[in-house]
Amino acid sequence: MRFKRGTVSDEIPTASMADIAFLLIIYFMVTTTFAATRGLDFSLPQEEDTPLVDKEESVLIEIQPGGVLMVDNRPMELSEVLDYLKPKLERNPMKPVIIRPDEIAEYGYMVDVFDELRQAKDKIGIEVKNVSIPTQREIQMFWY
Repeated sequence: MRFKRGTVSDEIPTASMADIAFLLIIYFMVTTTFAATRGLDFSLPQEEDTPLVDKEESVLIEIQPGGVLMVDNRPMELSEVLDYLKPKLERNPMKPVIIRPDEIAEYGYMVDVFDELRQAKDKIGIEVKNVSIPTQREIQMFWY
């Protein structure tokens, strides 16, 4: 009796490979736990610790294009800002000072104003403790 020798194909059968890959993907998706993406954790103050600050109590320093400063809607030079703040800070050392740069004002002017406020303790003897620089989104939401 003679047996016929079959020829072995040189192709790899890939018909069921897609099914196997799909099943593996489903298996790993089901067995893996997904961690919810958490944002930044903020330590928010309790309600009784939150001071109420009226808009007219704060000092607003606006930086316009070209480095023009408007302090409480008055044009002022950078060297005059601390002299203007001194009596206000003597009455309330925690008085908020808001630096509001214009969108097209150069970044360096804001840094100059911030540096001037940081040097207040050396120049006028009172430290500016409450400086705030709002984002453009905050400015658009609350000022207009």
